[in-house]
This record gives sequence, C-alpha cells and structure tokens, in this order.
Amino acid sequence: MVGKESFSVRSFRVLTGIVLITWLILPLIPLAIWSFAKGWFFPDLLPKRWSMQAWDYALSDTAGVIDSLWLTIGISLAATALSILVGIPAGRALGMYKFKGKELVELLILAPTIVPGIAVVLGIHSVFISMGLNNTVSGVILVHLIPTLPYMVLVMSGIFANYDPSFEAQARSLGASPIKTFWHVTLPAIMPGIIVGGLFAFLVSWSQYILTLLIGGGRVVTLPLLLFNFATSGRNDITGAIGMIYILPGIIILLLTAKHLSGRSGAVGGFGQI
Repeated sequence: MVGKESFSVRSFRVLTGIVLITWLILPLIPLAIWSFAKGWFFPDLLPKRWSMQAWDYALSDTAGVIDSLWLTIGISLAATALSILVGIPAGRALGMYKFKGKELVELLILAPTIVPGIAVVLGIHSVFISMGLNNTVSGVILVHLIPTLPYMVLVMSGIFANYDPSFEAQARSLGASPIKTFWHVTLPAIMPGIIVGGLFAFLVSWSQYILTLLIGGGRVVTLPLLLFNFATSGRNDITGAIGMIYILPGIIILLLTAKHLSGRSGAVGGFGQI
C-alpha cells in the first residue's frame, strides 16, 4: 500500500513537472521558429524558407546585442548585490523585532510594487538629474533597486521570522567574533533565502524597460530596450533571435537554483539544514 502511494506521489510530481515545462516552453516555440525563418506568413503552419541571417546579425558586432547582453548582466548583478546588502539587515529587523511604526515601514517597502513604476521614476527623475546620475549606468542600477528591494526584504523578513538567534549566542559564548558568527552561523542558515531573494531581484532587474529608458535616457541600452526596438520595427526574425538570447540567462539561473525554491531554510530548527 505504501509502495502504491509512493508511486502515485512520484507520478503526480512527474506529471506536474511535465505540465510546468510544457507551459514554459510552448510560448517560446514561435519565437524560436521566427529566429530561423525567412518570412513566415499565414496560413503556413511552418515557414517555407529557413535562414540563419537573423542569428548572424544578432551575434555580429554591428547589432550591439552582445554588448547589451553584458551590460544587462552587469546592471542586474549590481542591483542584486545591493539588494542583498540592504535586504539582509532590513529583513532581520522586520522579521525578528517588533517596534513602533513597523507596519508603516512594511507598507513603504511594498509601495514600489503597488504604485506604477513610471510614476515613481518620474518623481525621482529630477533628483537624479541634479545628482548627475541621469543617463548613467550607476543611475540605472540605483533605480533598479526600487522594484528589486521589496522582493529581497520580504523574502529575508520571512526567513528571519523563523530564525533561531540562540545559535549566534552559543557561537559568541564560545569566543567567536561577530564577523565569524555571521559567516559561520548566520550566513549558512539564511543562504537559501538569499538565493531565492537574489533570484527574484536579478530577474526583476533583468526585465526592466521603463525605468531603464527614463533614467538611462536611451544612452544605457540594455537588452530589453534593444529587443523592444526590433519588435516595434517589424523585424520578427531578429526579434526572435534576440528574444532567445534574452531569456537564456533567466532559464540558466532558474535551473541552477531550482532546488532552493522548494528547500527548507536552515533558519528553521537549525543552521545545519539547508
């Protein structure tokens, strides 16, 4: 009986995995076909002519796709790193302590996810101009913190809400310094939360278009901007090629961190469990 139940659970998980993979891949099939098509017209089920011209152009030096790709990766990594640096202490404060005005702080953190991003960025646009951050990569990185920080802080506050600080006290009583305590006790316990929050922060920063356009002023050309330009120009083949390049880092990151999305945090019950 137990064997049958175990088999049913495994079958359900396999079926769920197949459905999720299908749901993720199906929308990408037309994009992939377009990247190899030389004209694809209704009612043809498949293109009559195939070509590598779109990929040749997308990977050439003149297209600027590779430069935009590396720039987008750099901006997203920088925004993610800053989100982690701010998110860990902020999440600890919100998750472990009760203080006056805590609800207001939580509301302010959630505000960027509620208020439209364009309204927020228009409000700080003049401030960035006066600070010399407009039309710069640094300005784009800072403005990306607006949508990425809420995800990081909320994930870390959930991790620290179940965190047992007695392990830190034990380490300190044995003579460990605050830095060693954090590195050997706290960090391993909260690492799954950092990975999950960092994943969300990276993907949110990676997909930003409006914030990058307004603060970057068209001079900071990330991959979403380049993709939108070709999509609106009617070049479906080049759009398909750039689109496949655009989604690749997200898929790679998701595959590398998938186990942490359903894993238990070491903050619950002991830092040895990750």
